[in-house]
Amino acid sequence: MLSSIVGPPTASLASKQYVTKLTGYARFPASTPTMSDFRAVPTPADAQPDAYPHIYVKDTDAELPSFQTVGFGRYSSFQPLASGGSAQLRTCRDKTLGRTVVMKTLHPHLANNAYMQSRFLREARVTAQLQHPVTVPVYDLGRDTEDRLYFTMKKVEGETVRGIIERQAKGDEQALAHFGLERMLGVLVQVCNGLAYAHAHGVVHRDVKPENILVGAFGEAVLLDWGVAKVWADEESEQDARIMEHQILTDVNQRPGTPLYMSPEQVRGGSDQIDARTDVYSAGAVLYEVLTLTEPLRGKQVHETFQKIINEMPAPPRERAPNRQIPAALADIALKAMAKQPGDRFQTIDEMIEAIRSFRGRALESAE
Repeated sequence: MLSSIVGPPTASLASKQYVTKLTGYARFPASTPTMSDFRAVPTPADAQPDAYPHIYVKDTDAELPSFQTVGFGRYSSFQPLASGGSAQLRTCRDKTLGRTVVMKTLHPHLANNAYMQSRFLREARVTAQLQHPVTVPVYDLGRDTEDRLYFTMKKVEGETVRGIIERQAKGDEQALAHFGLERMLGVLVQVCNGLAYAHAHGVVHRDVKPENILVGAFGEAVLLDWGVAKVWADEESEQDARIMEHQILTDVNQRPGTPLYMSPEQVRGGSDQIDARTDVYSAGAVLYEVLTLTEPLRGKQVHETFQKIINEMPAPPRERAPNRQIPAALADIALKAMAKQPGDRFQTIDEMIEAIRSFRGRALESAE
């Protein structure tokens, strides 16, 4: 259980040794690194768990008082960016710091929807509290002059993994050349490292999919949309957390596109069964699609997709895409991550990272 591996935010000797180990490998020695050096680069599993304070519902879902508009006046020059079912994205100018940021604002018709407000606040606060390279820095949270919730964040540039896969599936030579398998594995490892960091804080993303992974110009990855993340309750807020969980599960089951990457336990709707291995499943589904350029399981309707997720394994990647020259080891990693029973998957996202890293190490050895 995640709660058993997360303690108070104290910096132990093991944590300091982990940081020393990590920074020591941030710059390679003068000599050429050996394969043992390559494998020794640490993962979050090397760190002492007590370095990661637990994030609770009371930290993410607390209401924001109405007409708290003090900070809104610092923003100007609004330009529309995108609009979804629950919120609008705009770029704007932060006059205080002289920079362009992105503002996400809850739609007016949701102003009295307590669940959607809680979900919006959770996304802002979880993203802000998970200070990791794969999360977008959040700068501000408040209400605008019309009393609508908003938060501002860093403007990030890039292309989603969904866009990359779609271009590759169409035979786009630039996409195939620029986003080769090694680079896409690097992106996935970055995302998995971010998930490991979140899991150490007691947070499960629950919506890992190609649409929510952004790839920057230099190969950096960003994991978006923490609005349906699962956070655990302390004793005081346990009842409110269970109500929120029920509403989130109902909402997720109806979201178009998302079911393709849901784990069997998500489809069944059992909140108590959802833990870090749920994200392992979704990461495996993303890896499957990166390898094959096709979705693992899809029915003609959402209900049929759910039945496939519960009852069927996807076709082996090398059979699904025989012309893609998919390494057998990577195909096995994807299928293990997508096992129907959580106990048959990688038990932590770190185990999946290590499996991918071992494959990359063997590939490097064979290329020498």
